[in-house]
Amino acid sequence: MNQFFATCPRGLEALLVSELAEFGAKNIQPTDGGVAFGGDMLVCYQANLESRIATRILLQVGRGRYANEEDLYQAVFKLNWPQWFDVKRDFMVKVTGVKCPLKSLEFATLRIKDAICDRFRQAVDSRPYIDTKEPDVRVHAYLAAEDYQLYIDTSGNPLYQRGLRRASVEAPLRENLAAGIIRLSGWQSGTPLLDPMCGSGTFLLEAAMMALDIAPGSGRHFGFEKLKNFDAAGWDKLRQKVLGRAKPVSFQKIYGSDADLRAVRVSRENLKQAGLLDAVQLSHVDMTEVPAPAESGVLIANPPYGIRIGEDEALAALYPKMAEALKRRFSGWNTYFLTNDMRLPKLMRLSPSKRTPLFNGPLECRLFEIKMVAGSNRREKP
Repeated sequence: MNQFFATCPRGLEALLVSELAEFGAKNIQPTDGGVAFGGDMLVCYQANLESRIATRILLQVGRGRYANEEDLYQAVFKLNWPQWFDVKRDFMVKVTGVKCPLKSLEFATLRIKDAICDRFRQAVDSRPYIDTKEPDVRVHAYLAAEDYQLYIDTSGNPLYQRGLRRASVEAPLRENLAAGIIRLSGWQSGTPLLDPMCGSGTFLLEAAMMALDIAPGSGRHFGFEKLKNFDAAGWDKLRQKVLGRAKPVSFQKIYGSDADLRAVRVSRENLKQAGLLDAVQLSHVDMTEVPAPAESGVLIANPPYGIRIGEDEALAALYPKMAEALKRRFSGWNTYFLTNDMRLPKLMRLSPSKRTPLFNGPLECRLFEIKMVAGSNRREKP
C-alpha cells in the first residue's frame, strides 16, 4: 500500500477526509492543511479526478531524520529515482520548512536536485533537466525540526485548476475553496442557490458541476500520467466510469448576479467555455436590489475585501444596505458570507449562527452563516 498526502485549503480538512473515505482511502489522518492516507494508485487517480477539495495529491517516496544538508543529500541519493520517472522527463524540487534548522532552504533544494541528478547519472549515465515553470515531474520535500518527508506530486498543476479555460475579474476565489464553502453550507442539488456577487462565477461553476455530477478533473491531465508506474488501462477504465455518471446539462436552479456588468460577462464566458451555461441563470443587478428567486434556498457570497485605502468606508456603508435587502426579500433563506472583514455581522446588525475560520490563500477569513428566519430579525431602533 502506498502512502499519500493530500493538501487542501486550511479549514476544509474534515470535508477532504469524507471525500477520501468515499474513494476507498485507508488509514486516513487529518492534519493542519491536509490529510495523510494509504491506498493503491487507483485511489490516487480517483482522488485527483474527483476531489473537489484537495489542492494536490502527493505520493510519499521517502522519510527519515536529518540534521544537515549532507544528510538530506545522502537520503535522497539512496532512493531509486529512475524507477519513478524517465531521465527524459524534466523535473523541479520544492522545499517547505517548518521549524527547519537549516540556514538556507534554497541550498537544501539545490542539494536535493543534485542527489536526484547524481542518482540518474549513476544508473543511466545521464541526468534529467530542471524546469521550474512547467515540469513533467514535481518533487516536494517537507522539512520539520528533525524529520524530512519526500513526495512525488501526482497532480501536476494544482487541482483547483479544473482545466476549464477561465477569464477572471479581480481576486478570484480558488475553485476548491469555493467547492468547500458550498459543501459547508449544506446545499443540496435541487435547492435554489444564489450568488449575488458572482464575480467570475466560481461558486456557480462549482455548484453546477456538483449538481450534474461532473468530476472536477474531467477536462485536464495529471502528473501521474508521466510516471513510470502509470496504469493507463486502469486509469482509462476509471475515467470512463466517472465521466459516464455525468448528467446532461439542464437548468439547476442556480442563480448568479453582479452589480458589475463586466463580471456578469466574464461569468457567462466561463460557464459557456465549461459547457455549463444552460445550468445557470445570470442577471446584471446590484446585491441590494436582487430579488429572491424562490421562497427559500441558499445564498452564498464573497463580498469585496477592503484591501485598498478608502474601501473600508465604502464597505461599512454597503453592509447595512445588504442587510436591509436580506431582511426585505430573503426571509426563509440561509445565507453565507466569506470575508476577512470581521466587522461584517456587526455592521449588518445580524447575528451569525456559525463563524467558520477559513483561509483564502494566506488571508484568514470567516464564513459567516446567517439564517434569515421570517419575522424574527432584529428591528431597527427608531
